[in-house]
Amino acid sequence: MLSGVIASRTRPLLALSVVPVLCVLLGVVGWRLDWHLGVDETVYRSGAIALLRGEPLYARLFLDSQPSWAQLPFTYPPTAALLFLPLVLVPTQVAWGLLAAASIVATSVVVLVTSRALPDRPQWMTGPKVVVLLAIVALGLEPVWRTLALGQINLLLMAMIVLDVLLIGVAKTPMRRFGGVLIGIAAAVKLTPLIFVAHLLVTGRRADALRAIGTFAVLQGGLFLLIPGDVRAFWGDAVRDPHRIGPIHQVGNQSINGLVLRLTGNADWSLAAALAVGAVLAVPCVLLVRRLHQRRRPVPALLVTAFLGLLVSPVSWSHHWVWVVPLVVFLLARVSVAVPKLGWASRFRFGGAASVVLIFSSCVLIFLHYLKAETDWGALDFVVGSAYLLVPLVAGATVLLRRVRRAG
Repeated sequence: MLSGVIASRTRPLLALSVVPVLCVLLGVVGWRLDWHLGVDETVYRSGAIALLRGEPLYARLFLDSQPSWAQLPFTYPPTAALLFLPLVLVPTQVAWGLLAAASIVATSVVVLVTSRALPDRPQWMTGPKVVVLLAIVALGLEPVWRTLALGQINLLLMAMIVLDVLLIGVAKTPMRRFGGVLIGIAAAVKLTPLIFVAHLLVTGRRADALRAIGTFAVLQGGLFLLIPGDVRAFWGDAVRDPHRIGPIHQVGNQSINGLVLRLTGNADWSLAAALAVGAVLAVPCVLLVRRLHQRRRPVPALLVTAFLGLLVSPVSWSHHWVWVVPLVVFLLARVSVAVPKLGWASRFRFGGAASVVLIFSSCVLIFLHYLKAETDWGALDFVVGSAYLLVPLVAGATVLLRRVRRAG
């Protein structure tokens, strides 16, 4: 009987492990056949090689070790180059396979931790089989598979934040003392996770917020001692150089800034307008996060912060929207009975979850970009081309309207 229980628990995990193994094998085959795999991963790896060689990270747009098919600027903090050093140990295609495998494992971790952090999750959402199934479904979401294809690290960073906020920071063990550290490391790789320091403050976790800031500062200071020129170059100029980011007016940038840029034809004041809109949105979001935290609903509170960060960031490429994975888990948890027996309220929730999956699984943004230039968009194009950022905006407006109606 015990062996049967063990087999029932390990069989789904073995099934899920097939996908990471295939990614590694694909990377090895790609290396032998010289395939162009993982454009962004190649940039990460080139930054680590430049760090080892003493090559300036930001003196030019491209680094010496970058192949001709991956000519993209290194736009990350110099601490990222340090953390990318393990990628140098293997060829770039193999590094892509390993990074993809780790990202798939990170996706499973996000699904598992998110589902367990839901106090009112339905019975059917327990067990390893459901975790594996949801993780496999998540691979079909556009931000997820695009992250894997590009060799991006969005899934790894999200897993670090989810672990920090939903597990480590609330643990009743000595592990609790490390709350905030993973957020600090994530912010040292990409600056956008710094918004979760504010999340820690709003939810009353001041010690964790200090540890996050301290971790971030220690990493920056350590790199300043090692490569002071690169640190000064990044914080002095490269961090705000638009030529290093790319054409952020394109549809791939699903942030308020990207939308304003498209609406105004790249007006110089677009960023200021987008920041003003973001400041207005931040007020109800802070109040909502605080209320959700007080009601012991950490998952929706975390999602509010995550999607606010995506909206207000100057650049939120479509593959940054991997936070749709815990969002789908949260929405599906609202379904308490089998689909045929759903009431109207549960059908609405299930329909909302299905709609999110469809929107984020589609390639509509890709087709729209290649069919018509953003400067030639009509009204319908703007609606379709803003699908990602409209999801949290519409959801937030709906929540606020419901609050107003209940108060009235």
